[in-house]
Amino acid sequence: MTVVGVIGGGQLGRMLGLAGIPLGLSFRFLDPAADAPAREVGELLVGAYDDPELLGRLADGAAAVTYEFENVPVAAARRVGALPGPAALEQGQDRLVEKRLFRRLGIPTAEFESPPPPVLVKTRRLGYDGKGQRLERAAYRLGDDEIAEGLVRFDRELSLLAVRGRDGDTRFWPLVENVHAGGILRRSTAPAPDAPQALAESYATRLLDELDYVGVLALELFDVGGELLANELAPRVHNTGHWTIEGAETSQFENHLRAILGLPLGSTALRGRSTMLNLIGTHPPLAELAAIAGAHVHLYGKEPRPGRKLGHVTLVDAPPDRVRQLEHLVAGSR
Repeated sequence: MTVVGVIGGGQLGRMLGLAGIPLGLSFRFLDPAADAPAREVGELLVGAYDDPELLGRLADGAAAVTYEFENVPVAAARRVGALPGPAALEQGQDRLVEKRLFRRLGIPTAEFESPPPPVLVKTRRLGYDGKGQRLERAAYRLGDDEIAEGLVRFDRELSLLAVRGRDGDTRFWPLVENVHAGGILRRSTAPAPDAPQALAESYATRLLDELDYVGVLALELFDVGGELLANELAPRVHNTGHWTIEGAETSQFENHLRAILGLPLGSTALRGRSTMLNLIGTHPPLAELAAIAGAHVHLYGKEPRPGRKLGHVTLVDAPPDRVRQLEHLVAGSR
């Protein structure tokens, strides 16, 4: 049986496993938490991400090794030959390095070289889901590990999911429109209406080629009157692509596995208009979610906690009243 090693055992690792099992793949995960969600879909090695012995066991006999979050120690990824390669991790782990990469490739961004206030000050590393950010409306000072970004008056937030194979074959899913609250993704809609798909694909292609990328990459964007500003990249499968499990011919998880194993990529064509809602902190009873016609429920096996992603629900080609029904149900559980 073909073995895939994964650094990280969170819900993204779990969904990689669920996508790969029908392909005859088996999985081995490395995570510090003994109750990591991926434990139910493969062998779980419990320990530090940079433990040399555990990394050796993770990679032993594996056809490929990947990771499911972007803060993996670069040295650990390099040690096991993980895909996407270390270059993508190095760029994605530091917001200043990332912004300079965008600019070097001709991809517009918010101002970040001493922008005038008001600005959003962010930690250069380890920030996610709104953590490590603060708004400064007057004069500000930056720590060595911070970056200031000029505020962007955007019309909406978009993301593009792309996948590139070992042979350079590249596919894109349609642009997704995203809604955040408190810095956490709440809703994704695909395809985003009247979105500049070709422009987004041109930006992503530059990144994929520059990084000699293999696997799925997410590019988060601000839509400003039809022009796109790059916000950040994520060198992994991504929350804004969860709808692809039911809403696309091939999910982001299956295509990521196809890419890193050198298999032909699957079609990214839509099966229908999709709406994905995250279940944050708590969620309605399963029976109530399952009672909504066409609701595809994914629970991650995590204990409830404020701000924690516990699962998601996707509707495909659902009438507007059914989408509103799901939204009201999810909102009522918070």
